[in-house]
Amino acid sequence: MADGGGARNYSCKTASETLKWIHAIIDFLKPYRFFLDAHVVNFFKDRLWEAVDKEWMDCLRKEPADKLLQIPSGVVQDHWPASLKQFVLTLRSLSLPRDQADLQEAFPGLRVAPLNSVLAQGMNQKKKHEIQALAGVIDSIARRVGSHKIVDVGSGQGYLAQVLSFEHELSVIAIDASSHHGSITDARAKRIEKYYAAKKCKSRSGFCIPKTVTCRVLSPAMLKDISSSLRQVDEMENPTIFRDNTDSKPLAGDLASECPYSSKADDKSTMVLAGLHACGDLSVTMLRTFMECDEVKAVISIGCCYNLLSEEGIKEGDCQFGFPVSRGAKSANLQLGKNARDLACQSAERWRGLGEAAGLHNFELHTFRAAFQMVLFQCYPEIITRSPAIGRQGKAFRRQHHRRILECNADMAQTFSQNCCSTYAKDALLNEHSSYPKSANKEANSADRYSMFVKFCKSGLGRLGLCVPQDIEFSRLWEEAEEFSGLVGPYWTLRAALGPVLETILLLDRLLFLQEQGNVLIQTVLLPIFDPVLSPRNVALIAEKF
Repeated sequence: MADGGGARNYSCKTASETLKWIHAIIDFLKPYRFFLDAHVVNFFKDRLWEAVDKEWMDCLRKEPADKLLQIPSGVVQDHWPASLKQFVLTLRSLSLPRDQADLQEAFPGLRVAPLNSVLAQGMNQKKKHEIQALAGVIDSIARRVGSHKIVDVGSGQGYLAQVLSFEHELSVIAIDASSHHGSITDARAKRIEKYYAAKKCKSRSGFCIPKTVTCRVLSPAMLKDISSSLRQVDEMENPTIFRDNTDSKPLAGDLASECPYSSKADDKSTMVLAGLHACGDLSVTMLRTFMECDEVKAVISIGCCYNLLSEEGIKEGDCQFGFPVSRGAKSANLQLGKNARDLACQSAERWRGLGEAAGLHNFELHTFRAAFQMVLFQCYPEIITRSPAIGRQGKAFRRQHHRRILECNADMAQTFSQNCCSTYAKDALLNEHSSYPKSANKEANSADRYSMFVKFCKSGLGRLGLCVPQDIEFSRLWEEAEEFSGLVGPYWTLRAALGPVLETILLLDRLLFLQEQGNVLIQTVLLPIFDPVLSPRNVALIAEKF
């Protein structure tokens, strides 16, 4: 076995190096366009496995699920065909490294302290990990560029803004499109304020209560206007667009006015833009604002939801697109499409940590969904054109699966478990035109899978508001799908292996956009600042103006 973690031949320290890397990815992806355009729900309907090298599929259908799930992380097996190993290892070499960087080395003097129970209230493990690391990085960069005003773009419920305000004593404005989020941010801030007011009296330190603004940021000009009004949100010229949610009254002693970094309203102040998983085009808008606004001295952007990016040549209308943004990427005429951008959101490190049982459940659910697509195609073809979403049925079906096992007696549970875990191993012994050996175990397992498929279909139709057709032949459709169900896992993992390299080209495009700005001296870096298992979108694009 090899983990594919060998030397990478690409760098992005300069614009020319970044563009070379982008072109290498484009050239590699060309023969695999069928993966980028595909949607696994159409696996059976469109016979997607036929587009893949047959030698690869024959090999991978023999692999256990836990080995398949290591493919997106660049792990190969010695007995695989050379071309398959080369495919996986090349993808690994073209992808940005994801292991969390040594933040103390990258930011000397970085202060990352565990969040107290007051600040951490409402945060899960992932959020606490992200906020602790990112707040420390923002604090370090803000002090390095001499700015103590932070604009938290896409602030959500204000977790980052409040840690920056109360713990790092920075002046923060939190911007989010949801008024509900703004209300939650303000309510949390009031509770936290009481704790820090008492703390301030003892230590004589200062803090600023974050201001919240509800608006949908549509352009760099709009974000610039909001940013420049950091201290006067409630006096903006166009109150129909911007709404200041801050209605908290200062505590005794007017603590807000005593913020150590506050200044007079007519002072020209500098600021730092920060965005933790700012969705879609919002991350790109931050970069454009950084370049267009002299007052913004640094930007820290961690993107997500690439499927929501507007893409040149795909989205209609006269607007600034979210991809590509660099001149170099535009000149390459690269189009990804929504399916490919959605694929860029895969979580390779998380898949790698799943075991055999969880992997089989994952593949089984993809099998049910793809077979359900044939039901829709046969009975409700007009629905297919609307790309129906039936919600996350996976958790419910996993619960049903485990509950059924627990309700069985011990012998039956053991038999079912053995059959379930051997389903794909048995598939591996067969070629495309053979059938399973007849046995009581096989028949019991097949009947159980068929029963689960029927329940899945009825639930899916119900979620779509559709009736179950009286003449639907579930058994025939399942028989057609089950013959090739052992290929779902190999296909899904091969396609998922493209996720890291697709995210890489999106991030390199943003980096190149900044590197192409020859009239401004800036320092840029792409740095993985989170643990990728806890937070898969862990690469921060950081830029500072000299």
